[in-house]
Amino acid sequence: MATDAVTMEKIVSLCKRRGFIFPSSEIYGGIGSSYDYGHYGVLLKNNLKGRWWHALLQERDDVVALDSAIIQHPRTWEASGHLAGFTDPLVDCRTCKLRFRADKLEDGRCGRRPSQAPGAGPDCDLTAARNFNLMFETTVGPVRDEGSTVFLRPETAQGIFLNFKHYLQFARKKPPFGIAQVGKSFRNEITPGNFVFRMREFEQMEMEFFVPPGQAEHWYEFWKQARYDWYVNLGIRPDHLRLRAHEAGELSHYSSATSDVEYLYPIGWQELEGIANRGDYDLSQHAEHSHQKLEYVDTATGERHLPQVIEPAAGADRATLAFLCDAYDEDEVDGEARTVLRLHPLLAPVKAAVLPLVKRDGQPELAREVVGLLRDQLQVEYDEGGAIGRRYRRQDEIGTPWCVTVDHQSLNDRTVTVRDRDTLAQERVAIGSLAAELERRLRARWRSPKLSA
Repeated sequence: MATDAVTMEKIVSLCKRRGFIFPSSEIYGGIGSSYDYGHYGVLLKNNLKGRWWHALLQERDDVVALDSAIIQHPRTWEASGHLAGFTDPLVDCRTCKLRFRADKLEDGRCGRRPSQAPGAGPDCDLTAARNFNLMFETTVGPVRDEGSTVFLRPETAQGIFLNFKHYLQFARKKPPFGIAQVGKSFRNEITPGNFVFRMREFEQMEMEFFVPPGQAEHWYEFWKQARYDWYVNLGIRPDHLRLRAHEAGELSHYSSATSDVEYLYPIGWQELEGIANRGDYDLSQHAEHSHQKLEYVDTATGERHLPQVIEPAAGADRATLAFLCDAYDEDEVDGEARTVLRLHPLLAPVKAAVLPLVKRDGQPELAREVVGLLRDQLQVEYDEGGAIGRRYRRQDEIGTPWCVTVDHQSLNDRTVTVRDRDTLAQERVAIGSLAAELERRLRARWRSPKLSA
């Protein structure tokens, strides 16, 4: 495995410097583990979510989409087990006044001696552990004291189960089929951290795949491999990715088997996505608590069954961080240090930057014309500020795969220079053929240059 130049500190610095991700509410001193996505971060994460939707909806005909409400009926969380069991053991330090997970003290940092774990120092005074529910609570109604207590959803999955009956009726689907959604979830984590890896407000990409009894094991194995392959196909290096099966003591109350797709972040191996065999736990719980029948009925045979569920659940923020870490690279060009994001072109926030060599002689006007020709097909950016080498470096840092330079020759023969981010190769291309050429490159098979480093 090649040695990586990336560190979490470098990623955080790049994200702020180049407008990917900022600390939220920074003018007021910030709020712990809360971040805002800037222009390039929005584009990157949207591209990532778009590829997820593409893999599930456009490449398949057995998955349908959903966007469920963030605030759901409070009995939802009673049925799902979140109200009673969605807790972490919590301890407080009477000395530094900080709060820690009792089962993860080794991951915490003492408020007075950050080099030590909580409880390791002579001044530490920890309380006894107590359970702490991770759901955010609020009320629905005009008067707080008279309103109904509700919760911000801690996961997107339950909204899918609540709508399962609708999809049997209007979508004319029968198991095996899936319901997928992307959306925000909220968990009042005791110890969030490591940039956007663990936040209290985060975005999930989840799919519940409903299968007939007896087929759960087959589809569990299928989705484990399919989800692993998705990351590899988008450029994550296989030596930084692994599938790890949960041991019996790790399994959630609803799961008979779970495997994580893990990525080797700068902070070590961490979960990127979980694939779980949830059995019929969720549908049976909601059927019991709602007094509704949630069975699938085969109208041809009259056979009834409660489907089993396989759940691939990914974090959009964790995936964004993983792709940023995997793409980050440093090299030297013409004796000058360069930072570059070697993102898969399909994920890159900007596909092509159009750069006039100089700001005169009609070059900016022709460059603007080129931008207009490309804009309907690709996310493009126009940049005329500073020396051409400096503009190349800016685009390298945000991961732009191709820079299109308009120069003196362009005015004579209507050709431009296309520079490749990874190989630095430059090729003259006719303006009339440019859109088709960039589209061809965008769809071509891509392999991370870091694999051969």
